[in-house]
Amino acid sequence: MAALTGKVAIVTGASRGIGRAIALTLAQKGASVVVNYAGNALKAQEVVAEIEKLGVQAISIQADVGNVADIEELFQKTIAHFGKVDILVNNAGTIIYKPIAEITEADFDKIFAVNVKGTFFACQQAAQHLAVGGRIINFSSSTTGMFLPTYSVYVATKGAVEQITRVLSKELGAKQITVNVISPGPTDTELFREGKTDEQINRLAQMSAFNKLGDVQEIADVVAFLASDEARWVTGQNVRVNGGAV
Repeated sequence: MAALTGKVAIVTGASRGIGRAIALTLAQKGASVVVNYAGNALKAQEVVAEIEKLGVQAISIQADVGNVADIEELFQKTIAHFGKVDILVNNAGTIIYKPIAEITEADFDKIFAVNVKGTFFACQQAAQHLAVGGRIINFSSSTTGMFLPTYSVYVATKGAVEQITRVLSKELGAKQITVNVISPGPTDTELFREGKTDEQINRLAQMSAFNKLGDVQEIADVVAFLASDEARWVTGQNVRVNGGAV
């Protein structure tokens, strides 16, 4: 429990899937957690209740990370409640599966708003408010190296997140803040399974060295490491947590 005791973490998109696993894992390590959600207040509160059973503080805060005012309010409410922020996990994200010829301007704007704009301006708030020795963990995807049809806009957003991470790591080094990016491979979540056939899912699972989909806990464990003091010499890195898929 001692590793993150006294730390305060914001996890965006934490009501389900990978975000939920991250929130619970950071809490198990002793961190107080802000469970951010976009629309499902009930699911977010369920995560808060699970964290509180561990004897750790948690609150849920609604914020659409595609809206800068919401991001600012997320940080303001966190600081008002806990007094500080030590860890930011930019997990919230969305995806659109379409050939590039069919992508509309609305599609493009929607996915960039959440995946890039949301990450960028949350990092901006973190740059202003994170405590010395803080941690920022962003999310890309191993699909940036897989050349998968229908992923063009998604991987474009994730490439942008990787570059934001690299630059910010140099900007925040003087405050001993590390900034890294996680790139999960195919991971068994509701979002991953959405719109895919069993055949597609099986084919993606077989890309890993272990012939299976990743598990959310396998992602959360690496996030917890990067949030810890043991990772103090790791910054500006893209960690592909994908079972050897690429």
